[in-house]
Amino acid sequence: MTTKTLRFSQLSLARQRLVRICQTLNFGQVQGVTVRDGDPMFEPAPVVVSDTKLYLDDGPRPELQLADFDLRDDVRRLMAQLDEGRNGFIERIEVQAGMPRRVRFRTTVRGPA
Repeated sequence: MTTKTLRFSQLSLARQRLVRICQTLNFGQVQGVTVRDGDPMFEPAPVVVSDTKLYLDDGPRPELQLADFDLRDDVRRLMAQLDEGRNGFIERIEVQAGMPRRVRFRTTVRGPA
């Protein structure tokens, strides 16, 4: 993975939408996202499962108010997974503090194993 800075504005609109879903969710999972040509598809709509801590007010991600910002390593790694997988299915993205922390990506192996 390169350490090159990547900004929100450099993402496709579909990728921006996925980042915003994670930020809005804050804690939980995004499930069932089809990926075509490296971009997430939202038809059919993914399932969003919220994990709310009733004993704590986590507050929204500050980036939700910004039009552009540097992407953190977790988001850049997710984008790299989309680039590598190109076409497939994200079974689950685990989101913590608005950041994608784990992804379960399903794709078909092509060519020799």
